[in-house]
Amino acid sequence: MNMYLFELKSMRKSTIIWTCALITLALFYISIYPSVAKDADDFKKLLSGYPASVRAMLGINLDYITSFLGFYAMIFSFVTLFGAIQAMNLGVSILSKETRERTADFLLVKPVSRLAIITAKLMAAFTMILATNIFFYAGSSILANTTQTADFDQKLFFMINLTLLFIQLIFLCFGMFVSLFFKRLKSILPISLGVVFGLYLVGALIVTGKNDDVLRFISPFKYFDITYIIKNASYEAPYLIAGAVIIVVAAVASYMIYVKKDIHV
Repeated sequence: MNMYLFELKSMRKSTIIWTCALITLALFYISIYPSVAKDADDFKKLLSGYPASVRAMLGINLDYITSFLGFYAMIFSFVTLFGAIQAMNLGVSILSKETRERTADFLLVKPVSRLAIITAKLMAAFTMILATNIFFYAGSSILANTTQTADFDQKLFFMINLTLLFIQLIFLCFGMFVSLFFKRLKSILPISLGVVFGLYLVGALIVTGKNDDVLRFISPFKYFDITYIIKNASYEAPYLIAGAVIIVVAAVASYMIYVKKDIHV
Protein backbone atom coordinates (compact mmCIF):
# COMPACT_ATOMS: atom_id res chain seq x y z
CA MET A 1 0.00 0.00 0.00
CA ASN A 2 2.84 2.42 0.79
CA MET A 3 4.36 1.80 -2.64
CA TYR A 4 0.98 2.35 -4.31
CA LEU A 5 0.47 5.64 -2.48
CA PHE A 6 4.02 6.75 -3.27
CA GLU A 7 3.45 6.09 -6.97
CA LEU A 8 0.17 7.99 -6.86
CA LYS A 9 1.93 10.96 -5.34
CA SER A 10 4.69 10.89 -7.96
CA MET A 11 2.12 10.79 -10.80
CA ARG A 12 -0.22 13.39 -9.33
CA LYS A 13 1.26 16.53 -10.87
CA SER A 14 1.53 15.20 -14.41
CA THR A 15 -1.98 13.74 -14.21
CA ILE A 16 -3.44 17.08 -13.16
CA ILE A 17 -1.64 18.82 -16.03
CA TRP A 18 -2.83 16.27 -18.60
CA THR A 19 -6.40 16.34 -17.30
CA CYS A 20 -6.53 20.12 -17.43
CA ALA A 21 -5.07 20.05 -20.93
CA LEU A 22 -7.73 17.61 -22.14
CA ILE A 23 -10.56 19.62 -20.58
CA THR A 24 -9.15 22.84 -22.07
CA LEU A 25 -8.99 21.18 -25.48
CA ALA A 26 -12.63 20.11 -25.14
CA LEU A 27 -13.61 23.61 -23.97
CA PHE A 28 -11.97 25.22 -26.98
CA TYR A 29 -13.76 23.04 -29.52
CA ILE A 30 -17.14 22.74 -27.76
CA SER A 31 -17.33 26.52 -27.43
CA ILE A 32 -17.18 26.73 -31.22
CA TYR A 33 -20.24 24.53 -31.73
CA PRO A 34 -22.97 27.18 -31.22
CA SER A 35 -21.59 29.19 -34.14
CA VAL A 36 -21.32 26.00 -36.21
CA ALA A 37 -24.95 25.11 -35.47
CA LYS A 38 -26.04 28.64 -36.33
CA ASP A 39 -24.45 28.43 -39.80
CA ALA A 40 -24.91 24.68 -40.22
CA ASP A 41 -25.59 24.73 -43.95
CA ASP A 42 -22.56 26.89 -44.75
CA PHE A 43 -20.35 24.77 -42.48
CA LYS A 44 -21.57 21.57 -44.12
CA LYS A 45 -21.03 23.05 -47.57
CA LEU A 46 -17.50 24.06 -46.63
CA LEU A 47 -16.61 20.56 -45.43
CA SER A 48 -18.21 18.93 -48.46
CA GLY A 49 -15.56 20.65 -50.55
CA TYR A 50 -12.85 18.63 -48.80
CA PRO A 51 -11.76 15.38 -50.48
CA ALA A 52 -13.46 12.30 -49.03
CA SER A 53 -10.09 10.93 -47.89
CA VAL A 54 -9.38 14.10 -45.90
CA ARG A 55 -12.82 13.96 -44.28
CA ALA A 56 -12.22 10.34 -43.36
CA MET A 57 -8.85 11.16 -41.79
CA LEU A 58 -10.43 13.92 -39.68
CA GLY A 59 -13.39 11.77 -38.67
CA ILE A 60 -15.89 14.03 -40.45
CA ASN A 61 -19.25 12.52 -41.39
CA LEU A 62 -21.41 14.99 -43.31
CA ASP A 63 -24.63 13.29 -42.20
CA TYR A 64 -23.92 14.06 -38.54
CA ILE A 65 -21.37 16.87 -38.50
CA THR A 66 -23.86 19.65 -37.74
CA SER A 67 -25.36 17.77 -34.78
CA PHE A 68 -23.60 18.17 -31.46
CA LEU A 69 -22.53 14.52 -31.23
CA GLY A 70 -21.34 14.53 -34.84
CA PHE A 71 -19.27 17.64 -34.22
CA TYR A 72 -17.97 16.18 -30.96
CA ALA A 73 -16.96 13.02 -32.84
CA MET A 74 -14.72 15.11 -35.07
CA ILE A 75 -12.94 16.85 -32.20
CA PHE A 76 -12.75 13.73 -30.06
CA SER A 77 -10.06 12.23 -32.28
CA PHE A 78 -7.69 14.94 -31.02
CA VAL A 79 -8.72 14.21 -27.43
CA THR A 80 -7.87 10.53 -27.84
CA LEU A 81 -4.53 11.45 -29.42
CA PHE A 82 -3.48 13.50 -26.39
CA GLY A 83 -4.96 10.93 -24.02
CA ALA A 84 -2.94 8.18 -25.69
CA ILE A 85 0.27 10.20 -25.23
CA GLN A 86 -0.50 10.57 -21.53
CA ALA A 87 -1.15 6.83 -21.14
CA MET A 88 1.90 5.83 -23.17
CA ASN A 89 4.07 8.13 -21.06
CA LEU A 90 2.76 6.49 -17.91
CA GLY A 91 3.20 2.99 -19.30
CA VAL A 92 6.77 3.54 -20.44
CA SER A 93 7.80 5.36 -17.27
CA ILE A 94 6.40 3.19 -14.45
CA LEU A 95 8.92 0.37 -14.83
CA SER A 96 11.81 2.33 -16.32
CA LYS A 97 11.77 5.15 -13.76
CA GLU A 98 14.10 3.41 -11.30
CA THR A 99 16.79 2.75 -13.92
CA ARG A 100 16.53 6.31 -15.28
CA GLU A 101 16.79 7.83 -11.83
CA ARG A 102 19.27 5.19 -10.60
CA THR A 103 17.09 4.17 -7.67
CA ALA A 104 16.55 0.54 -8.71
CA ASP A 105 18.96 -0.80 -6.11
CA PHE A 106 17.09 1.06 -3.36
CA LEU A 107 13.74 -0.37 -4.46
CA LEU A 108 14.81 -3.96 -5.14
CA VAL A 109 16.52 -4.48 -1.79
CA LYS A 110 13.22 -3.89 -0.03
CA PRO A 111 11.46 -7.01 1.32
CA VAL A 112 8.85 -6.96 -1.44
CA SER A 113 8.55 -9.17 -4.48
CA ARG A 114 8.83 -7.91 -8.02
CA LEU A 115 5.26 -9.08 -8.48
CA ALA A 116 4.16 -6.66 -5.75
CA ILE A 117 6.25 -3.87 -7.27
CA ILE A 118 4.78 -4.11 -10.76
CA THR A 119 1.26 -4.55 -9.35
CA ALA A 120 1.54 -1.40 -7.22
CA LYS A 121 2.92 0.62 -10.12
CA LEU A 122 0.33 -0.63 -12.60
CA MET A 123 -2.56 -0.03 -10.20
CA ALA A 124 -1.32 3.49 -9.49
CA ALA A 125 -1.12 4.23 -13.21
CA PHE A 126 -4.58 2.76 -13.76
CA THR A 127 -5.95 4.90 -10.93
CA MET A 128 -4.55 8.03 -12.53
CA ILE A 129 -5.95 7.08 -15.94
CA LEU A 130 -9.34 6.45 -14.35
CA ALA A 131 -9.20 9.78 -12.51
CA THR A 132 -8.34 11.55 -15.76
CA ASN A 133 -11.37 10.03 -17.46
CA ILE A 134 -13.73 10.81 -14.60
CA PHE A 135 -12.73 14.46 -14.43
CA PHE A 136 -12.63 14.80 -18.21
CA TYR A 137 -16.11 13.34 -18.58
CA ALA A 138 -17.45 15.55 -15.81
CA GLY A 139 -15.85 18.63 -17.34
CA SER A 140 -16.87 17.88 -20.93
CA SER A 141 -20.41 17.01 -19.81
CA ILE A 142 -20.78 20.36 -18.04
CA LEU A 143 -19.39 22.17 -21.08
CA ALA A 144 -21.65 20.25 -23.46
CA ASN A 145 -24.81 20.92 -21.47
CA THR A 146 -23.85 24.57 -21.10
CA THR A 147 -23.04 25.38 -24.71
CA GLN A 148 -25.13 22.97 -26.78
CA THR A 149 -28.08 24.48 -28.67
CA ALA A 150 -30.26 21.35 -28.79
CA ASP A 151 -30.79 18.22 -26.76
CA PHE A 152 -28.43 15.32 -27.39
CA ASP A 153 -28.33 11.70 -26.29
CA GLN A 154 -26.50 11.56 -22.96
CA LYS A 155 -25.97 7.82 -23.27
CA LEU A 156 -24.21 8.18 -26.62
CA PHE A 157 -22.15 11.05 -25.20
CA PHE A 158 -21.03 8.81 -22.35
CA MET A 159 -20.22 5.93 -24.74
CA ILE A 160 -18.11 8.23 -26.91
CA ASN A 161 -16.17 9.49 -23.90
CA LEU A 162 -15.71 5.96 -22.58
CA THR A 163 -13.64 5.10 -25.65
CA LEU A 164 -10.93 7.41 -24.27
CA LEU A 165 -10.54 5.08 -21.28
CA PHE A 166 -10.32 2.01 -23.52
CA ILE A 167 -7.67 3.58 -25.74
CA GLN A 168 -5.66 4.82 -22.78
CA LEU A 169 -5.65 1.35 -21.19
CA ILE A 170 -4.34 -0.13 -24.43
CA PHE A 171 -1.47 2.36 -24.61
CA LEU A 172 -0.76 2.11 -20.88
CA CYS A 173 -0.21 -1.65 -21.01
CA PHE A 174 1.54 -1.52 -24.38
CA GLY A 175 3.88 1.20 -23.14
CA MET A 176 4.74 -0.83 -20.05
CA PHE A 177 5.49 -3.85 -22.24
CA VAL A 178 7.67 -1.87 -24.67
CA SER A 179 9.71 -0.28 -21.88
CA LEU A 180 10.96 -3.67 -20.71
CA PHE A 181 13.02 -4.12 -23.88
CA PHE A 182 15.30 -1.20 -23.06
CA LYS A 183 18.13 -1.55 -20.56
CA ARG A 184 18.11 2.11 -19.63
CA LEU A 185 15.90 4.86 -21.02
CA LYS A 186 17.27 8.38 -20.84
CA SER A 187 13.99 9.87 -22.01
CA ILE A 188 10.52 8.39 -22.47
CA LEU A 189 9.21 11.05 -24.85
CA PRO A 190 10.86 9.79 -28.07
CA ILE A 191 9.34 6.34 -27.59
CA SER A 192 5.94 7.60 -26.44
CA LEU A 193 5.54 10.19 -29.17
CA GLY A 194 6.97 7.90 -31.84
CA VAL A 195 4.59 5.04 -31.09
CA VAL A 196 1.49 7.15 -30.55
CA PHE A 197 1.91 9.45 -33.55
CA GLY A 198 2.99 6.51 -35.70
CA LEU A 199 -0.16 4.52 -34.91
CA TYR A 200 -2.31 7.65 -35.22
CA LEU A 201 -0.97 8.37 -38.71
CA VAL A 202 -1.34 4.73 -39.71
CA GLY A 203 -4.94 4.82 -38.55
CA ALA A 204 -5.57 8.04 -40.47
CA LEU A 205 -4.17 6.48 -43.65
CA ILE A 206 -6.13 3.25 -43.17
CA VAL A 207 -9.53 4.95 -43.18
CA THR A 208 -8.80 6.53 -46.55
CA GLY A 209 -8.87 3.07 -48.14
CA LYS A 210 -11.94 1.14 -49.22
CA ASN A 211 -11.32 -2.21 -47.57
CA ASP A 212 -10.16 -1.06 -44.19
CA ASP A 213 -12.01 -3.43 -41.82
CA VAL A 214 -9.04 -5.76 -41.41
CA LEU A 215 -6.40 -3.04 -41.50
CA ARG A 216 -8.17 -1.20 -38.69
CA PHE A 217 -6.82 -3.83 -36.28
CA ILE A 218 -3.35 -2.27 -36.77
CA SER A 219 -4.21 1.01 -35.06
CA PRO A 220 -6.06 1.18 -31.71
CA PHE A 221 -7.24 4.66 -32.70
CA LYS A 222 -9.58 3.02 -35.22
CA TYR A 223 -11.04 0.43 -32.87
CA PHE A 224 -13.87 2.81 -32.00
CA ASP A 225 -15.75 4.37 -34.89
CA ILE A 226 -17.68 7.25 -33.35
CA THR A 227 -20.10 7.37 -36.29
CA TYR A 228 -20.88 3.69 -35.73
CA ILE A 229 -21.50 4.39 -32.04
CA ILE A 230 -23.88 7.24 -32.88
CA LYS A 231 -25.80 5.10 -35.38
CA ASN A 232 -25.98 1.87 -33.37
CA ALA A 233 -25.49 2.90 -29.73
CA SER A 234 -22.93 0.10 -29.39
CA TYR A 235 -19.29 -0.75 -30.00
CA GLU A 236 -17.95 -3.00 -32.73
CA ALA A 237 -17.34 -6.31 -30.95
CA PRO A 238 -14.30 -7.51 -32.98
CA TYR A 239 -12.32 -4.36 -32.25
CA LEU A 240 -13.44 -4.23 -28.63
CA ILE A 241 -12.22 -7.81 -28.19
CA ALA A 242 -8.95 -6.96 -29.98
CA GLY A 243 -8.37 -4.08 -27.59
CA ALA A 244 -9.06 -6.30 -24.58
CA VAL A 245 -6.64 -8.93 -25.90
CA ILE A 246 -3.88 -6.33 -26.33
CA ILE A 247 -4.40 -5.10 -22.77
CA VAL A 248 -4.35 -8.58 -21.24
CA VAL A 249 -1.47 -9.94 -23.32
CA ALA A 250 0.69 -6.84 -22.81
CA ALA A 251 0.02 -6.82 -19.06
CA VAL A 252 0.68 -10.55 -18.59
CA ALA A 253 3.81 -10.45 -20.75
CA SER A 254 5.07 -7.44 -18.75
CA TYR A 255 4.64 -9.37 -15.51
CA MET A 256 6.47 -12.39 -16.87
CA ILE A 257 9.37 -10.38 -18.29
CA TYR A 258 9.79 -8.04 -15.32
CA VAL A 259 9.93 -10.86 -12.77
CA LYS A 260 12.88 -12.46 -14.60
CA LYS A 261 14.51 -9.36 -16.09
CA ASP A 262 18.00 -8.23 -15.01
CA ILE A 263 17.49 -4.71 -13.68
CA HIS A 264 20.38 -2.32 -14.37
CA VAL A 265 21.06 -0.15 -11.35
